[in-house]
Amino acid sequence: MTMTTARQKVLAYLKKNRLASAQEIARALHVTPANARHHLRILAADGRVTVVSAGGEGRGRPVKHYGLSAALAGDQLPALLGAVLDEWLGGLSPSKREQALRSLAERMGGTLQSESAPLMRRLASAVERLNQLHYQARWEAGAEGPRILLGPCPYAKVIAAHLELCTMDTALLEILLERPILQVQRNETTMQGLCPFLFQIG
Repeated sequence: MTMTTARQKVLAYLKKNRLASAQEIARALHVTPANARHHLRILAADGRVTVVSAGGEGRGRPVKHYGLSAALAGDQLPALLGAVLDEWLGGLSPSKREQALRSLAERMGGTLQSESAPLMRRLASAVERLNQLHYQARWEAGAEGPRILLGPCPYAKVIAAHLELCTMDTALLEILLERPILQVQRNETTMQGLCPFLFQIG
């Protein structure tokens, strides 16, 4: 969805002033406070702005002050992560690269269930660990057995240049479940940023 001119103006105002309430934005942009709050709610839901502080100014509801999100304010972490991945993986052969990504997945996997744990318990434990890592994961029954689905990619800012992170996700699931995992392209249309794969458990 294309951002409206009104929301572009709100972002421009916050970029210039760093911090502002809906009332201040409404006055500056010659709109009603309700209209300013409407645009701020949408921008907050999109992750473009965030509530920096909320405090009382007289009677009534607390006054919220908004600022740009870290992503829009100049978050350099994605650039740093991209450079680190390039440096770390760039000179490796395909087999060494796969081994390095599996080692990384092992670090992320944490403590494993005992080998005797039933698959349903392993699935619940795997989903819990994935969600601790911000994958917004869930599992569901499928015609060919259980499968794991992931929500918005936690590496969305770097994944386009580093698709090998999808290989790491597969390795992570194999480690958590101690089962072979098949990465399958989703058939349904997915929203931008949503993981395009489902992970079929062998």
